[in-house]
Amino acid sequence: MTNIKTNIIIIFLISLSLVVTKKVYAEKNFFNEAKVKYDEKKLEESKFLFQRNIVFNPKDANSYLYLAKIFEEEKNDNEKDKNLNTALLLDPTNEDAMFMLIKSELDKSNYSKVKQLKEDFATICKNLCEERKFIENSLKDIEPKNES
Repeated sequence: MTNIKTNIIIIFLISLSLVVTKKVYAEKNFFNEAKVKYDEKKLEESKFLFQRNIVFNPKDANSYLYLAKIFEEEKNDNEKDKNLNTALLLDPTNEDAMFMLIKSELDKSNYSKVKQLKEDFATICKNLCEERKFIENSLKDIEPKNES
């Protein structure tokens, strides 16, 4: 009787590990496949795959970042900003998302938001630090709003 219970437990654990392994592989595969489609400029296919990846992995900041890039190319600023904000909520040190959001706010001439984001960007930048000069120069070009 104990051999039957042991065999059932072993079969259950093996089955469970196969399901978990398959799920983890599928999650990674959606992002990787989506990135390949994005690099090939197949935006609709990559958008679908990034969204699918988010269903399985809702805390994947990079999927939201790439969706923002797609929406930027589609000139859909509302969706772009929503995805950038979600990426930063999940990963506040994502300098690509932060820089994209700064450029978006610069386009809107939102001086106070850019000023705040610029300070945050200065603390997290590693690869894009040279872009701080661009931000500073752009800030000179817009009028301060609600600043005393």
